Amino acid sequence: MDAGTISIIWLVVLAILLVVEFLTLGLTTVWFAGGALIAFLISLAGGPLWLQFLLFIVVSVLLLLFTRPIAVKYFNKDIQKTNVDSIPGEKGIVTATIDNLKSEGQVTIKGMEWSARAKSGNIIEKGKVVKVISVEGVKLIVEEDM
Repeated sequence: MDAGTISIIWLVVLAILLVVEFLTLGLTTVWFAGGALIAFLISLAGGPLWLQFLLFIVVSVLLLLFTRPIAVKYFNKDIQKTNVDSIPGEKGIVTATIDNLKSEGQVTIKGMEWSARAKSGNIIEKGKVVKVISVEGVKLIVEEDM
């Protein structure tokens, strides 16, 4: 394969990675597009194929490791937790005895009533304080707070 063909291949790889990034907007391929850009430039300068691949991998990994955390923090700074996202870790009061076998139980957290199930499967009596472990659908998975 001649140098011109290899350069075109790198340019096509770069374009594909940028299109995928543009379509997903998920910061998934932009790091590899950076690596493909460097490999493309090295191919234009007449660098050997092994150097192009090496720099593609090294630059992609370095961009991924060092810039992704900054980019994710910057791009996600305005995202606020929804009610459901903020519930795990909260404490609440059992307002209807939790019994997994009977598919019964309710907990009040932040003034809102939620269906609840015990993580352990044990019955948790009305009036007990519980801690939310997770949210599964519209049900809270809780454990008794000690």
